[in-house]
Amino acid sequence: MEYNPPPFFKQGPSAQARLIFFAVLSITLLVSDAHFNALVSIRGVIATALYPLQRATLLPGQLAGSLAAYFAEKNTLADSNEKLLGENTTLAQTGLVAEQLRAENDELRRLLDVRAKRGVTAVAAEILYDARDPSSRKIVVDRGTRDGISAGAPVIDDKGVVGQVTRVFPMLAEITLLTDKNQAIPVQDLRSGLRAVAYGGAEGGMLNLRFMAANADFKAGDTLVTSGIDGVYPAGLPVAHVKSVESGAEQSFAEILCTPIGGIDRNRHLLVLRVDAPPAAPPPEAPVENKRARHWSG
Repeated sequence: MEYNPPPFFKQGPSAQARLIFFAVLSITLLVSDAHFNALVSIRGVIATALYPLQRATLLPGQLAGSLAAYFAEKNTLADSNEKLLGENTTLAQTGLVAEQLRAENDELRRLLDVRAKRGVTAVAAEILYDARDPSSRKIVVDRGTRDGISAGAPVIDDKGVVGQVTRVFPMLAEITLLTDKNQAIPVQDLRSGLRAVAYGGAEGGMLNLRFMAANADFKAGDTLVTSGIDGVYPAGLPVAHVKSVESGAEQSFAEILCTPIGGIDRNRHLLVLRVDAPPAAPPPEAPVENKRARHWSG
C-alpha cells in the first residue's frame, strides 16, 4: 500500500525543485563572487552581525583560561612570598646577631681600654642572670675562683664602679651592686675634696650620703669617686653624681642623693678587679754586730 503525506505537507514546490534552485543559486553566487567580488560587503555585514555571538561563544573558554592562569599565578606568588619571607627572617636574624656582636665588641673594647688606662689586673665577666633574692640587688657572672676572682673584689664597667664580689664559686661569682641596701663604699667629692660613705638602698636605685653635716660642701652635679681609704676599691674610680642636696636649720644632717655612674642596665660584660695580696716583706736582718755578740756569747 502506497503511503502519501497529508495534503498539508504538499504545499510549495517539490524537494527536487528546491534542490535545483539552491544549487543554481549557489553556483551563481560563487561565480559572481569569484569574478566580481559581489559578496564582500555582504560577508562584512554578516561578520559584524555575528561578532557578538562569536565573542559570547568564546567567553566561557577565555574565562576558564583566565581563572586557571589566576590560580596558577596566585600559587606561584604565594610560594615566592613565603620564600621571600623566610629569606627576610633569616636576614633579620643575621642582622640582629651582627648588631649584637658589634655592640658586644664595642663594650669589650671599652672595658679593655679602661683596664689599660687604669693599669689594673682585671678579668672580663659576662652577666648570666639576676640572683633569685628579690630583696637584694645581686647578679651572677660566669667567672670564679679558677679565673683568679676572690670575694671582696671590686667590679666596674666602662663608666664606673658597679659593685663588689660577695660570694665566689669555681666557675661563678655573685656580685652585690652598689644600689643594694647592705652595700657601702667610701667616696670623695672631686670638687671639694670631702670624703664620705655612699650607701645603697635609696629609693629609685639611688645612693645616699649619710651622717653628713647640714653645711657639708656638696653640690648637685658633683662627681664622687672612690677614696681608696678602705683598701678594697682603688682610689679614683667614678662612683656617682650628686643629684640633690637638702639641708635646713632644723636638720642635723643633710639629705644627699646620688645617681650611680656605672650600672648593669646597659651592659652585659663587667670587669672584676683581681685583689692580689702584696708579697710579704722579708724580715729585717739583724745587725752584724749583734750576730757576732750572740756568737761569742754562745
